[in-house]
Amino acid sequence: MTQPPVTRTRVGIVGGGPAGLMLSHLLARQGIDNVVLESRDPETIAHTHRAGILEQPSVEMLTDMGVDGRVRTVGDEHRGIILRFDGESHALDFPELVGATVTLYAQNEVFVDLAAARRRDGGDVRFETEVLEVLDVDSDTPGVRFRSVAAGEEGPVEELRCDILVGADGSRSTVRKALQRDTEGEDHFHAYPFAWFGILAEAPKSSPELIYARSEHGFGLISQRSETVQRMYFQCDPSTRVEDWSDDRIWDRLQRIVAGPDGFTLKTGPIIDKTVLGFRSYVRTPLSHRNVFLAGDAGHTVPPTGAKGLNLAFADVRVLAEALESWAATGSRDLLDAYSETALTRVWKDQNFSYWMTTMLHARPDASEFEDMRVRGELRNVVQSRYGRQFLAEQYTGWPSA
Repeated sequence: MTQPPVTRTRVGIVGGGPAGLMLSHLLARQGIDNVVLESRDPETIAHTHRAGILEQPSVEMLTDMGVDGRVRTVGDEHRGIILRFDGESHALDFPELVGATVTLYAQNEVFVDLAAARRRDGGDVRFETEVLEVLDVDSDTPGVRFRSVAAGEEGPVEELRCDILVGADGSRSTVRKALQRDTEGEDHFHAYPFAWFGILAEAPKSSPELIYARSEHGFGLISQRSETVQRMYFQCDPSTRVEDWSDDRIWDRLQRIVAGPDGFTLKTGPIIDKTVLGFRSYVRTPLSHRNVFLAGDAGHTVPPTGAKGLNLAFADVRVLAEALESWAATGSRDLLDAYSETALTRVWKDQNFSYWMTTMLHARPDASEFEDMRVRGELRNVVQSRYGRQFLAEQYTGWPSA
């Protein structure tokens, strides 16, 4: 049997989304050779609309590390959020509370910036490349077998061998599945009894800041995309079918969620996209095995309520990049061996915040009247105390990486 041709590199990265490309970019700045394999084509990723709220440290990673300043000019900086319940709005001013802001910048735009930076710098990023098998996770030179699937045609099988293999290939990670099959570890799940029905609408902004609303009709998030296109969500059953919801029915539900004695209403328009997003919390422990590491959604997922997904992936990448830089420069594995514990400290903090925001703002189908009144008391505790508002603001805008 003919052996496939072998490419060798120091760091092999499976996954060319924002996490994988950011890691590749940071390593290249330190002269660390790396190869990225991504199954999708760049046009598909660039046009897959995904919301994104970037913490200040994430914005700084994009700008201070030489990616692109577009997030500063195209991104929409937000100074806070609005919590709305019992038909009343309560504004949280992040700069006044914690001296920080967040920036609304879609994840596909982050990908566009990072992909352009890797092209500019001559990075070895192989799109439309299918990983067939993860090899030798217990060895000093793990690797993968892969083939090109460009233009729908399967190329010959090849092999990538590396000193370090990183799985940054999302929630269906091939690398994680190999670790689950071949190594010891634990998978921690939490299921939520609801999902989000999301829309993109051609309409002007209804609010200068994001509105997180809780009502007897469930949860709603009023977000923005641009001056003329807005993104909104409302709580739904996980089995909800998009085709069962007309535009009029969607707008009626959203208006009921935000309605109140102040007469606030949403500005409406044609709905150009509809989707149902499932919810779950997941963490793989540990996030590494010998020379194989997981980053981003490959190692953990959070519900979108706390806006932590991409920020948590970037936090992983920052820790892992620093560990790899130390290893490449000195040969020491100290930071590499500490990666999982270091990253998981932040992961569990973000899991807690995401769980807290989700359970506080959503109405459980089986919730008693006591539970409903208790949650309304919890919301009042947050908004009527400076320390409560400050706690939420600090969590929402993020923490420095360990």
